[in-house]
Amino acid sequence: MSNLIVGASSGLGKELAYEFAKNSKNLILISRKLDDLEFLKSDLEKNFKIKVNVFEVDFSKKENVSNFISKNFEILSNIDGALFPIGMMIENDNVKNSSEDFSNIFNANFLSIALLISKILDVFEKRNKGFIVGFGSISASMGRKINTAYSSAKKSLENFFESLIISNLNNKIKIQFYTLGYLDTKLTHGKKLLLPKGSPKILSSIVYKNLNQKGVKKFFPFWWIFINFVIKNLPFFISKNIIKYFN
Repeated sequence: MSNLIVGASSGLGKELAYEFAKNSKNLILISRKLDDLEFLKSDLEKNFKIKVNVFEVDFSKKENVSNFISKNFEILSNIDGALFPIGMMIENDNVKNSSEDFSNIFNANFLSIALLISKILDVFEKRNKGFIVGFGSISASMGRKINTAYSSAKKSLENFFESLIISNLNNKIKIQFYTLGYLDTKLTHGKKLLLPKGSPKILSSIVYKNLNQKGVKKFFPFWWIFINFVIKNLPFFISKNIIKYFN
């Protein structure tokens, strides 16, 4: 049996791969950067003596995900769990995005993920066992001037995982969702940020330790729960002037 990590070539996905490998878990890694995955595969197999399979799949195109599922359903039928630390952002993401940009962003950050999860759930429901972990963004708390489509897609993803949690309360399938603030990855390098960045390595350790819990919905770093509460509960005419500091 293996664990599936989608978006494994860098950042949190890569740290999760090392965390699971450290605990002797075989892995299936997916990314659109096959060269990075091959390097990661070699390093993990050499240092942790595990089996790693890698697949190049661009989640910005739903048809790519559908093709992956149809060709590899037997592999997906033999996983213990799936994690989705995948995210896609573009420059100048705003309310005037092209239809292609809107489509790509929504696919990569929500629709393609939901499509794959629906197939994985079929497997987990038959054996009444498994775990699914999703990762959202604090940007989903409210509309934004920049990263407009990204934040909207992440909001959809958050709602979808809340539905997953509610739909699986009476079985042994464990659904978990982490809303992320700033992480110390290449996406935040060089940016001036109001709050400290969280460590992907620490988060990966927390995720692994929480795998046996049901219905997990947490923030990381933890202090974002307070900022999220303020933004979502203040009247819009006030919160709209607060959110600009996080754009």
